[in-house]
Amino acid sequence: MAAAGLVLALPGFGLAEEVAINAAEVQENLNFVWTLIAAFMVFIMQAGFSMVEAGFTRAKNACNILMKNMMDFSVGALGFWALGFGLMFGVSNGFFGTTDFFFSGASGEGEAWNYAFWMFQTVFAATAATIISGAVAERTKFSAYLVYSVFVSAIVYPISGSWAWGGLFNGSGWLENLGFIDFAGSTVVHSVGGWLALAGAIVVGPRLGKYDKGGKVKPIPGHSIPLAGLGVFLLWFGWYGFNAGSTTTGDTSIALIAVTTTLAAAAGAIVAMGATWFKYGKSDVGMTLNGALAGLVGITAGCENVSPLSAVIIGAIAGVLVLYSVLFFDKIKVDDPVGAISVHGVCGAWGTLAAGLFDTAGFSLQVVGVQLLGIVVYFAWAFGAGLILFKLIDVLMGMRVSKEEEMAGLDFCEHGASAYPDFQTVRLGTVFTPGESAGK
Repeated sequence: MAAAGLVLALPGFGLAEEVAINAAEVQENLNFVWTLIAAFMVFIMQAGFSMVEAGFTRAKNACNILMKNMMDFSVGALGFWALGFGLMFGVSNGFFGTTDFFFSGASGEGEAWNYAFWMFQTVFAATAATIISGAVAERTKFSAYLVYSVFVSAIVYPISGSWAWGGLFNGSGWLENLGFIDFAGSTVVHSVGGWLALAGAIVVGPRLGKYDKGGKVKPIPGHSIPLAGLGVFLLWFGWYGFNAGSTTTGDTSIALIAVTTTLAAAAGAIVAMGATWFKYGKSDVGMTLNGALAGLVGITAGCENVSPLSAVIIGAIAGVLVLYSVLFFDKIKVDDPVGAISVHGVCGAWGTLAAGLFDTAGFSLQVVGVQLLGIVVYFAWAFGAGLILFKLIDVLMGMRVSKEEEMAGLDFCEHGASAYPDFQTVRLGTVFTPGESAGK
């Protein structure tokens, strides 16, 4: 009773007005908190990519993988701050932004929100760049990697990103004006990264020993499937920030997005497992892990505008696509150690189409047509720009390490380090994987 009386007496002391909470202010603050938490979750995906790539490749290159992923974010954040954000979200001519460079748009009215928005978009830019890392792993010069990482984060990704997302800030993209659907980036982020990875893998060429003289594929197993599994779980966790965080609003809309994200990933993992079980007589661990990622990439475009049932279908189809896409690229001798092209490029394209096919607003040929247009345009841009970029780097400084360096491992040759100093991984210039007898 005494406490109630004290509360009722607050207006008399003039304190009630000070502690009164405006609902709009609460919502605004919640939007800040949710958007930044989501950004931090997406940042954790850098660790996930590192673990997946390191696990799917050989022990002698683990330090190099970690360095590349560290630099993807470090170099990418500065490049996106200086140039990329303006190209993507500045006042636009329809094709790229022309203002807000060096984060100049963070001043004036709405300054605090601009900071939060920049942070969220920066982790997306870093994701697009880091996808390339796995596809060119184990044979690419670290210096060359640093150069193209800057260009991807500061120029290639932002320009095409403005076409679909420029209107989220000061810009206006031509594809978004046509009604292109890509809520969280199946194409804008993942397919762009995947098609750049395809260009990089073609220019740098396959790893030594990947194909015999007759063109037959010779498996090069990764050194730690448990590490790759940990990476997938980290990526799955971060994907809730990636998809649900793209609302940039702390409200009830994030619930459906979390559900569709979960169902698609689960369906992708199960179907990929079943497909390998049926094809090879055993359920393949690596492909099951990639199946989960395929489902996540596939649902990213439509996570907000498809039903839970549709999410299961989208994820299931992605789980099949990733298997046969990996086999296809191996057949045409494109060496992708982690399956990045298939997971992100192919399944990103599928997810973008699926966002139109399964739209809860109803099926529309016009919508599907716009989705197909976006898929084609983004492929042409990312793959074309990637070929030019990687070819230029190859001519000017070389993309690939020497044969001797590749055999010895990039950890020692590029960084003077070893991820596992207590374990021998190189014998008389011949590389062997953990589990292989040194006496062979």
